[in-house]
Amino acid sequence: MNPEKHLMIRDVPEEERPRERLVQLGAEHCSNAELIAILLRTGTSSESVIALASRVLSKAGGIRGLTNTTLEELMEIRGIGMAKAVQLLAGIELGRRISRAMPEERMTIRSPRDAAEMVMDELRYLKQEHFICLFLNTKNRVIHKECIFVGSLDTSVVHPREVFREAIRRSSAGIICVHNHPSGDPHPSREDIDVTYRLYEAGEIVGVELMDHIIVGDGCYFSLKEKGMFPGLNG
Repeated sequence: MNPEKHLMIRDVPEEERPRERLVQLGAEHCSNAELIAILLRTGTSSESVIALASRVLSKAGGIRGLTNTTLEELMEIRGIGMAKAVQLLAGIELGRRISRAMPEERMTIRSPRDAAEMVMDELRYLKQEHFICLFLNTKNRVIHKECIFVGSLDTSVVHPREVFREAIRRSSAGIICVHNHPSGDPHPSREDIDVTYRLYEAGEIVGVELMDHIIVGDGCYFSLKEKGMFPGLNG
């Protein structure tokens, strides 16, 4: 047997070594391809690990596409076997989990931007709409976060019962609802506005304030309260 020779990072010219660049300059100064190359560790007999990483990015459609790539799709890329595909998926999932692991109980919501940024990375690349509630205490600190519903929003599926059951269980003073638009455009639909009014009215009845409804797009957000489209603002 003649195993395929792999090009290690140490075989790459020093000025092109991503590991050394990370040590010297910090991870924030490494390109996406360099970070992926560090995860892959080796290239192939015909291309460096940097070239392989760049090709993986290209095939996946960039870093955003890579977050939605499956194991099978990665293994279809020449030079990516089971081990490399698993390493990449593990790195992607670890990044997701880190972004979700912020200490919610210590997070104070002072503005719509605070609420949007809390879930932006979690929601922005998802292919389906996810409806998340942030449950706040009297000091506007987040005491709990929960995904209530996955799928297209309308008043028949986002039921106030599901939203306010958890709010009452957590003794929440208020809630902020956040959901994503997979299209990347955060402007509200008619259904989004209808859902907001229905939840607001239910909150008035049970004594838990709906404080805002925020829609997350691709790196941007739309706050119905901030834009003057929230119930109760005009009396």
